[in-house]
Amino acid sequence: MDFLEITLRLSLAAILGGIIGFEREQNNHPAGFRTHILVSIGSALIMLISIYGFTDFLLEENVRFDPSRIAAQVVTGIGFLGAGTILRHGFTVTGLTTAASLWVVAGIGLAIGAGFYSGALVATLFVLISLAVLNKIDRFIAHKRSLVHLKVNVVDRPGKLGEIATKLGERNISIKSVSITEEDNENYEDDYVSIIFLLRISKKEYAPIIVDEIKQVDGVKEVQFGKNTE
Repeated sequence: MDFLEITLRLSLAAILGGIIGFEREQNNHPAGFRTHILVSIGSALIMLISIYGFTDFLLEENVRFDPSRIAAQVVTGIGFLGAGTILRHGFTVTGLTTAASLWVVAGIGLAIGAGFYSGALVATLFVLISLAVLNKIDRFIAHKRSLVHLKVNVVDRPGKLGEIATKLGERNISIKSVSITEEDNENYEDDYVSIIFLLRISKKEYAPIIVDEIKQVDGVKEVQFGKNTE
């Protein structure tokens, strides 16, 4: 394999990986432009090594050649890198799409390294459609429903979070995230916690009604309702 072909494959891997990484970078995700380029180039290089790196060794007798063995380890190993982009905040998990994009970019890099150009180009196109176009559709749908904060001070007893969530679920209100902090015990006789919900509700929902229903939960001390400022 000549130097020009090696340069072409590694360059194309960098370009395709960079295009996907640029989309992630624009949306402020953990793994962006440079990370995707590195993953794609590294995968292409490993594929090249797997196919062409053992030519001299293959001249020996009784040698079995399987170019997929090294490449298969990329598919497994990229999972560790992808896991590093997955973040958990309370009950909310983010970074799953970025982790998936890294995994796909690794496959694109392997395809380029193996000379499967058409597959890599089509895969890149589909990934961009999934990340960019479908993301805009999802945002358009999401904008039809407002994001609001609901803060509930409730006695620290098992099951209270579930009772409040049930009340919200009965009104078909989606809980986007939940965070829990301890309240200053000097203000209350019992131990209380502050539960902050980020809710996605339709515009037809009437806030005072929601607040009144939450206050009916035994142990609720205070309820505050307001628009999301993020």
